[in-house]
Amino acid sequence: MRIVFVASECVPYSKTGGLADVVGALPKALAAIGHEVDVIIPRYRTTKPGRTRPEATSLTIPLASGFRFASIQGADEEQNPRHYLVDCPEFFERVGLYRERGVDYPDNHLRFAAFSLGSLEFLKRFPTAPDVIHCHDWQSALVPIYLRQQYANDSFFRHTAVLLTIHNLAYQGLFPPQILPQISLDARLFTIDGLEYYGNVNLLKGGILSSDFISTVSRKYASEIQTEEFGCGLEGVLRRRGDRLYGILNGVDYEAWNPATDKLIAANYTPQDLRGKTTCKKALLERMGITVPVLDRPLLGIVSRFDPQKGFDLIAQVAYDLATMDLYIVVLGTGEAEYETLFRNLAASYPAKFLVTVAYDNTLAHQIEAGADMFLMPSRYEPSGLNQLYSMKYGTVPVVRGTGGLDDTVQNFDGQSGTGFKFAPYSADSLLDAIRQAVNCYRLPAAWLHLMQNCMAKDFSWDSSASEYGKIYEALHREKAKVH
Repeated sequence: MRIVFVASECVPYSKTGGLADVVGALPKALAAIGHEVDVIIPRYRTTKPGRTRPEATSLTIPLASGFRFASIQGADEEQNPRHYLVDCPEFFERVGLYRERGVDYPDNHLRFAAFSLGSLEFLKRFPTAPDVIHCHDWQSALVPIYLRQQYANDSFFRHTAVLLTIHNLAYQGLFPPQILPQISLDARLFTIDGLEYYGNVNLLKGGILSSDFISTVSRKYASEIQTEEFGCGLEGVLRRRGDRLYGILNGVDYEAWNPATDKLIAANYTPQDLRGKTTCKKALLERMGITVPVLDRPLLGIVSRFDPQKGFDLIAQVAYDLATMDLYIVVLGTGEAEYETLFRNLAASYPAKFLVTVAYDNTLAHQIEAGADMFLMPSRYEPSGLNQLYSMKYGTVPVVRGTGGLDDTVQNFDGQSGTGFKFAPYSADSLLDAIRQAVNCYRLPAAWLHLMQNCMAKDFSWDSSASEYGKIYEALHREKAKVH
């Protein structure tokens, strides 16, 4: 089958979060099991595609607010998957992907409308239409909307199905109703059964209603988002489409995340020979400014976007309790100013305890995964989560809240089976109790070694997830063939 991914980011070309990792890895896994896969993404100022080839030098994008013009470039020489960049400098030659200095670009509706329409117009230049277009989050949720509206009578797409994956329901693409004519949509779509959402246009809602199938990134999250607590106001819409909603856990690209082969860490290691992990711990502590590391002291790692979703309000509440414990805490991330300030202040007050880098640094992220003993993810909600999966591969024990993909992937350690430590109530006391359980287990070398090996034995490669997606694609393709 021919599958086309339309997404706003993809490693190694552009990234703000886990979406880019998925769009980078899943197409490769699908290609490996026999699918023909194309990936279409915007070309941002920060995109580094290497050598490119022209695919379409002049592409007209029919926005009602005025025609826009783009070119399409092939991003590499790979035969499968193929990557295409929509180059429209008016919209994408900017400092950030979606925002700048903490503020969303006010014309994001035009930017991603142009991207979505440009992707569809580019696809029409191929001899045949794709079997499935796989869209991701609100930035490409306009694709299924346009297919139901502007392209409803276009025979080219009559056998094309659309799958929309929700990576994080909290980001929905909300805009005032005045934008509808600007992005070539009829104002009559602004109804409670259409794109209207508490007085705004909600592009993700429109995508959910217009797609043939909706997936999200773990089974637990697929269930959670149909509840008032996690539904972000769309739980009713999602329940209405519940028979077309399914959760598939994100996988890990073990070519990039594997302590046996990782070139970014101080020493490689395997479950059979863990000596390199101690070398990684020592190197990490020295990099973070500890001149004489105490290697039998537990090291707790955090690599994250600094955001309330990630549980940083809980970490703030327990920070001074952690400061009294015999452990190191290495923190890497950027985000809300409140939490950047929190960690800078903790590092200044406890320079031998809180070792903080406020930045995005992929190399340091790998070094933390390899050098830490434990990895902390106390998320308020977590659709899938990748760092707990990376951590297990590196023998770094996850300490997590049991929500979404964290609950699906981490099992509490009982002395024999299990891969980490989970807590359920979203409270500072529950978090602190889970950390103390992990530290107490660390003091039992035989139990800790067994736990590390349990973690490293887990396989979260993309093979299984790609197979599940393949089954959905095939079912959708059969449906379209019957209808038309």
